[in-house]
Amino acid sequence: MQVSPATAFNEALLKEKVASELQLPKATSFHIKTLRRSIDARNRNIKINVSVLVAVNEPIEPMVFKVNYQQVQEATKTCHIIGAGPAGLFAALRCLELGIKPIVIERGKDVKVRRRDLAAINKAHIVNPESNYCFGEGGAGTYSDGKLYTRSTKRGDVEKILKTFVQHGADETILIDAHPHIGTNKLPQLIEAIREQIITHGGEVHFDSKLIDFEVKDTVIRTLRIQQGNSEVEFSVQQVILATGHSARDIYELLHHKAIIIEAKPFALGVRAEHPQTLIDSIQYHCGNTQDLLNARTYLPAASYSLVQQVNGYGVYSFCMCPGGIIAPCATAPGEVVTNGWSPSKRNNPFANSGIVVGLTERDFAPYVKQFGPLAGLALQQQFERTAWQLGGQTQTAPAQALQDFMNGKLSNTLPTCSYHPGVKSTNMRDVLGHGIANALQGGFTAFGKKMKGYISNDAIIVGVESRTSTPVRIPRDRERLHHPQLHNLFPCGEGAGFAGGIMSAAMDGERCVEAAFVNRTV
Repeated sequence: MQVSPATAFNEALLKEKVASELQLPKATSFHIKTLRRSIDARNRNIKINVSVLVAVNEPIEPMVFKVNYQQVQEATKTCHIIGAGPAGLFAALRCLELGIKPIVIERGKDVKVRRRDLAAINKAHIVNPESNYCFGEGGAGTYSDGKLYTRSTKRGDVEKILKTFVQHGADETILIDAHPHIGTNKLPQLIEAIREQIITHGGEVHFDSKLIDFEVKDTVIRTLRIQQGNSEVEFSVQQVILATGHSARDIYELLHHKAIIIEAKPFALGVRAEHPQTLIDSIQYHCGNTQDLLNARTYLPAASYSLVQQVNGYGVYSFCMCPGGIIAPCATAPGEVVTNGWSPSKRNNPFANSGIVVGLTERDFAPYVKQFGPLAGLALQQQFERTAWQLGGQTQTAPAQALQDFMNGKLSNTLPTCSYHPGVKSTNMRDVLGHGIANALQGGFTAFGKKMKGYISNDAIIVGVESRTSTPVRIPRDRERLHHPQLHNLFPCGEGAGFAGGIMSAAMDGERCVEAAFVNRTV
């Protein structure tokens, strides 16, 4: 049913509405539980679509969801999982369900220690290539918002993934909201709880452990060589899940060096666009004045948007939109500037930011193919990030331009306040992006300004570059068995292999790869 925001978020009012809809006699005893909730903001009279469970003359039993994990200390079957992002962690949990011992190898640090390196990149502009916003426990997902929405519903059990998060400490509202979100401030505790689950049940988690080589015999990986501090150790392996994320460039280079098949793939690149959150709220919630806006935000969350436009054969679209969020420095090596975004659970910061990116194709990195082969897209990606570093001042200060000035081809004399902590430097963003991408973005922004009146403004700022939307390299795998075509116990997994795009799809892919390695295996 459709109800007002005030009714949707007030249980007493919602019960009254349910009683009226069902024409229940006044003396009827009943209980309700909200099952699903989504916002319909297409018109000025905003409504909330709500699905409600109603129990008449009986209580509603609380939801109980608990995956039964087995003790695996003495398990004879082992699975080495490279990477402790969503794909790797959910692969490890699936191993526990199946009685398989997971051994997680993570190049970065645990979530608590990792915070020091994030502080260093924000305050001192120091990039630790092994511990940053992309590398470390929980992967890029830990510190990049925590959106749990996916269109990849056919790839796995979405509800199970959400309930697993709840089992490890997430709020039950993620089971209700159409676009669930945990928040960067809460994700670290969940990740720690998952790690403790793995260790308590006999699995292993190794931090500061980086895959640097492996030995192959008869189409099978026999051993992994792992760098741990100043020493190297070898692990004998049975099955290997490769879940290293979209920024582990050294893994692509290692595979290419060892003549293991990898492929260049399309990816997207552009900028982060940041607006005052009040502006996005007023546009999306059709607020004509301050009081209307205050009334809307009494019950409604910080507004988001999703935009797409075709420009000269390129798709221009919003990516990873973060209401009430922060622009974060996501470089993984010195000499590059990379931006991304995140939001806390309450989404209560004063700015809204979103990647606005241009979908590139093989033709855009064709000039790099002769020298770099399947790493051609990676080389192009690196070029943009190095240019941003150079023009930003060779620190983590990012090049930026007021949005209206970008549209008018004018260097910004002053820049709007920006949430990007390392700071921004006024730059002609065409010098960062090149004319092809800049022209596509300009066409996209023109269309977005028509769809969202007030979107183009010098109160808005664009910051570059947003370049880690997805991997520019695919690690291929058999369509049915999911192993690499050359290495029959290597299962490329998640975003880093090109088979996922976010926390949920990566988590489901991690589970699928474990099942392919142990449950559905026919050879």
